[in-house]
Amino acid sequence: MDFLDSDEHRDLRAAVGAIAAGFGGRYYAERARAGEPCDELWAALGAAGFIGVNVPEAYGGGGGGLVELAMVCEEIAAQGTPLLLLLVSAAISAEVISEFGTDEQRKQWLPRLASGESKVVFAITEPDAGSNTHKLATAATRDGNGDWLLNGTKHYISGVDEADALLVVARSGRGEDGSPRMSLFVVPTDAPGLVRTPLPVDAMLPEKQFVLHFDDVRVGPEALVGEEGQGFRQVFRGLNPERITGAALCVGIARYALARAAQYANERQVWDRPIGSHQGVSHPLAQAKIETELAALMTQKAAWLHDRGLPAGEASNMAKYAAAEAALAAIDAAVQTHGGNGLASEYGLLPYWGLARLLRIAPVNREMILNFVAQHSLGLPRSY
Repeated sequence: MDFLDSDEHRDLRAAVGAIAAGFGGRYYAERARAGEPCDELWAALGAAGFIGVNVPEAYGGGGGGLVELAMVCEEIAAQGTPLLLLLVSAAISAEVISEFGTDEQRKQWLPRLASGESKVVFAITEPDAGSNTHKLATAATRDGNGDWLLNGTKHYISGVDEADALLVVARSGRGEDGSPRMSLFVVPTDAPGLVRTPLPVDAMLPEKQFVLHFDDVRVGPEALVGEEGQGFRQVFRGLNPERITGAALCVGIARYALARAAQYANERQVWDRPIGSHQGVSHPLAQAKIETELAALMTQKAAWLHDRGLPAGEASNMAKYAAAEAALAAIDAAVQTHGGNGLASEYGLLPYWGLARLLRIAPVNREMILNFVAQHSLGLPRSY
C-alpha cells in the first residue's frame, strides 16, 4: 500500500484547490443563503476539465476514475465551496451513462457533462417508498408506437432547475416471480407533462429541491438506458459513486471547518493567551481531526475498490457513514470554538452544517448503513 498521492494526484488537488480558493467560503455562503447556484464555480471547474475528470477521454473527459473525482469533491469542499450536484451529475449520471448508455446517449451527454455545459440529475426517491426501492411506483409503459409513457411522483430531487435532463428510475413491469422490473430513462427537464414544484427546505443550500410529477410524459425508445428491466443493476453502479463522492465532500467540509476553527483559536485571545491553548477548545478539534483523517482513508479505499471493479459496497457505506459523522463533529467543534461568533453571518459556518446534516441522511441514511453492516459484514439477521 502507498498512502502518498502520486505527483499527478498532488497536482490535481492543487489545481482544483486553487480554482475553488478563488471563490472561497464567502462566495459559497452568500449563494447558500440566497438559494442561488454556484454557476461560476461550476463553469470554471468544467473549463479546467475537473467536472469530467472521471469521463472517458473519448468523450472529452479526463479519463480518470472515482479516485480522481473524489479528490475534486474533497478539495473544492476544503476551500469552502462544496458542490452537491457533483454527487449526482458527475458521479451517478456520468458513471451510469458511461457504463450502460447507448452510443448515441454517450455522444449526446458525456461531452457536455465533462465540460460542465450540462447537468443530468437523478430521480429515484418517492414519497411513499423511502429507502425501499422495490416499492417505487413511478411507472413506464409502452404505447403502440414504441414510445414510453411515464407516470408518477418523485420527491426531494436536487438541482432540477440547473439540469437539462433527469436520469429517472421507473417500474417497467414485473418479472415471473412478481418482483418489479425497473428501468432507467433519460428524460429532458422540459418534457411535456413533467411538472416540477419547489420543495422548500430550511437548510441553507445553493441547490434547490423539487417534487416532480410525471403525467403521461412521453419519451422515445432512445431514452431507455441499457436493457429494459435491468434498472436495479444499473442504479447500483451509480449509488456507490454517489456515496463515495458524498463522503469526499464531507471530508472536505470537515477540513474547511477545522482550518477555520484552528485559525480562530490561534488568533482569539482571552486572559492574555490564545483560546486554543485550553484543552476544552483544543481537544474537540483534535478529536474531529482524527475522525476526519480516518474517514478520508476509508473514502480513498472505497474509490480505489470501485475503480478496479472490486466489491465496494461495504467500503462505500462505511466511508459515507464515517465522513458525515466527522463533518458534523468538525462543524460543531468549529462553531463552539467561535462561541457566539459561530452563529454570526460574518464567519459563515452554518451553511456547512446544513449540507453536512443533509449528507448524514442522504443519499442513504446512517441507520440503513448500520443495517447493511450488521447484515453483510457481521452476518446478523436482516432487521427489516
